[in-house]
Amino acid sequence: MRVLLIEDEAAIVRYLERGLREEGHQVESAATGEDGVDLAVSEGIDLVIIDIGLPGIDGHQVLSAIRARKPELPALMLTARDDVSNKVRALDAGADDYIVKPFSFAELAARMRAAMRRGDQRRASAVEVGDLKIDFLQRRAWRGRRAIDLSNREFMLLAHLMQHAGQVLSRTQLLEAVWDYDFDPGSNVVDVYVRYLRRKLDEPGRPSVIRALRGVGYRLEVPDAEATDAEA
Repeated sequence: MRVLLIEDEAAIVRYLERGLREEGHQVESAATGEDGVDLAVSEGIDLVIIDIGLPGIDGHQVLSAIRARKPELPALMLTARDDVSNKVRALDAGADDYIVKPFSFAELAARMRAAMRRGDQRRASAVEVGDLKIDFLQRRAWRGRRAIDLSNREFMLLAHLMQHAGQVLSRTQLLEAVWDYDFDPGSNVVDVYVRYLRRKLDEPGRPSVIRALRGVGYRLEVPDAEATDAEA
């Protein structure tokens, strides 16, 4: 795998380069956000690791620029800022994961593997369930003929529910699949994002497409495509 490091601290770059090359990866690096964006959108990069505290444009801006041109590229964020607001900002901007310095290389490698698995799912092109459709390459979603504007985390949650349509998924399963282990298992982040999705997906006078089973979890109910077509 060809990995791009966008990091201005030379010691961290050396540490990561050594570990990644020992695992058989090819490594490219950039010390500024501008150079990092140019390299990230070039052919052949499989995954990018971005430091938030970069000189010039910061890591959030770098990620936004990359996502605008290569929305499917797996991206991990590195930072010394261990606070929820920065985590949420990075994840909503499209980061696949968020790692706080200092970290172990084993943890980084595990999160890279998880990000690549999600990238493989995104590259599976499109999934349709009833009148719901998502396109992984374009990172777009529709209900019937209506386009749905989703944040990165909403998109990932909807994608996982659609890939397991009709199956009850516990909050823990959804946390592990969509957020990995960034959030405490007792967090209500799943419930919050389900509410966000319902507001965007559900239609007046029709049951919610995401059903809650008290004490168990959530299930995506297969929506009726014919009903939507008849109403359109």
